Amino acid sequence: MGKVTRKQYSGEFKSRVTLEAIRGEQTLAELASKHGVHQTKIGQLLVERDFLRDASVRLGVIKGDK
Repeated sequence: MGKVTRKQYSGEFKSRVTLEAIRGEQTLAELASKHGVHQTKIGQLLVERDFLRDASVRLGVIKGDK
């Protein structure tokens, strides 16, 4: 049996999927099916986005409500 490698996605692909998730027009399950990825990967992107946004607000890099 050959070596199993993880599929790698481009930043552009990740951004596109994340933006679709942010819009909220489809559920995470629908997006995952549409793009052929596991829905926890999409959820992880949203968690990372929120973390980075909150950290940027705390550091004063961007303005926000937190």
